[in-house]
Amino acid sequence: MKRVVVTGLGVVSPVGNDKDTFWKNIKAGVCGIDKVTRFDASEFPCQIAGEVKDFDPTDYIDKKEAKRMDRYTHFAVAAAKMALSDSGLDLEKTNLDRVGVITGSGIGGMETFETQLKVLFEKGPGRVSPFFIPMMISNISAAQIAIATGAKGVNFNVTSACASGTNAIGEAFRSIKYGESDVVFAGGAEAAVTPMSFAGFCNMKAMSTRNDNPKRASIPFDAERDGFVMGEGAGILILEELEHAKARGAHIYCEMVGYGATDDAYHMTAPSPDGEGGARAMKLAIDEANIDVSEVDYINAHGTSTPYNDKFETAAIKSVFGEHAKKLAVSSTKSMTGHLLGGAGGVEGVICALSLDEGYIPQTIGFEKPDEDCDLDYVTDGGRNQAINYALSNSLGFGGHNASILLKKI
Repeated sequence: MKRVVVTGLGVVSPVGNDKDTFWKNIKAGVCGIDKVTRFDASEFPCQIAGEVKDFDPTDYIDKKEAKRMDRYTHFAVAAAKMALSDSGLDLEKTNLDRVGVITGSGIGGMETFETQLKVLFEKGPGRVSPFFIPMMISNISAAQIAIATGAKGVNFNVTSACASGTNAIGEAFRSIKYGESDVVFAGGAEAAVTPMSFAGFCNMKAMSTRNDNPKRASIPFDAERDGFVMGEGAGILILEELEHAKARGAHIYCEMVGYGATDDAYHMTAPSPDGEGGARAMKLAIDEANIDVSEVDYINAHGTSTPYNDKFETAAIKSVFGEHAKKLAVSSTKSMTGHLLGGAGGVEGVICALSLDEGYIPQTIGFEKPDEDCDLDYVTDGGRNQAINYALSNSLGFGGHNASILLKKI
């Protein structure tokens, strides 16, 4: 089996559109959540989101080509190009047949879908864009990254709701571990701050309605949490076979050592009681790494700020880690970025890699009122400079999808 390392990071997010700005703001506890500006949300119960700001896709993509891509693909391609640059990988000296792309997106081109549906109803079928399908389909971000980079290896998109980005990273890990690939672009992207997405999530009572206080709307593990706040953006990691990375003198952020993927087989939207499925995903990732649970130092939790998720994820952590659960640092960076749905795992994978590389645990901001069902160390008193040997990242999605990845300091 091959060893897999992280050598490049790229991110577009509500708190920064490049790795350095993003990480600086995460460490500073900056909240990227505010009033929705992408459409008139005045009639919606939820009127806030973590929007990407000051992003110009033509900084990364030819203007003509950018017009033929959905916003979520803009994010994915930009993050991939930033990750490539960060990695220092010279693709002209790399066997492109062994360079892959595995992305995750829970929805795909939602903005394109809504725009073209309006065209259909108002102007008729003949006016629907011929680019509608290739702009909308959720696999197109992986395809466009391959077109932009020349990557000809394994290429697909994972759609497993909010677990999509983490599943994508896990599948990329396996592709390299089992010798199929040398390098894989992996992560997730989403751009679902749109009227239809908001209407659907609002009507199922999943989103926060704390519109008068956006900076304290995404409050994971707090007793006053009332729903998630949607975010948008992308996080892409360059995963690389260890010897391949060492041979070119790459900077290695961390090693990836475990991946777990399960399903609750319980309900369309509600997690299984006590987080049983999420617990199995964490346990699988830890078992693959062949370590004891006591060796894990930090968990970047799914932590969505919904009543059920935070309670059951806490229970899942306790069931896996036992007494060690009280010694773990557990934080949810969704308190700053909002919930990027299928892109969440990519962005949070970037955070875990940076945490291990630097020895820093980001905080959960906005926490004020403890919940008796959420009684772990959620890093609510500011970020911590702390050596980390192993970090776990969790993502849990509608449909009962659970994914966990385990990263190791190297």
